[in-house]
Amino acid sequence: MLFRRFVTAARAAAAGAVFGAVALTAGCGSGEGFDPDQWNAPGQNAKVGSVLIRYAHIAEPQGQPWKEGDDVPAYMWLYNKGPEADRLVSASTPAARSVEIVDAGGDPLPQGVTLPADELQELEPGRTHLVLRDLRQVVRGGDFVKLAVRFEKSGATTFNVHSQIPVYDQSPSPDR
Repeated sequence: MLFRRFVTAARAAAAGAVFGAVALTAGCGSGEGFDPDQWNAPGQNAKVGSVLIRYAHIAEPQGQPWKEGDDVPAYMWLYNKGPEADRLVSASTPAARSVEIVDAGGDPLPQGVTLPADELQELEPGRTHLVLRDLRQVVRGGDFVKLAVRFEKSGATTFNVHSQIPVYDQSPSPDR
């Protein structure tokens, strides 16, 4: 349990550091001192047009693998380094019947997600994110799944995303 808290705290600290760096440089016009092409968060990374995709992953299974029929959250950070707004309009995967873009409450966003110019948009738990609906296969922690994303201006790309490996309780076994 302590290890899991450490991992959660480490992820939060890393996300805070990235967000802080983006926030500090967002008003710098030319982005002097911040090179988004060198921004390399953990998880799967990709680029399409002016959009950088970072930390793309499927949520870790809780206690057992994701099963056929499950609805599974997927997360990523999107950074639009272009001069004008773009929009994530759809996503798909052969591993699920459909992929929805949903808001923090889980309601579908049929218009997608707007990506303002030179800003970071985090698709994370408790925020807008993707949901793989009705899995067609078992997905274990560490498995990879093909994911296609399409942006209004930047176009589409397909890449592999992994299901995070569960972090199990590292406490010692009780004495017998």
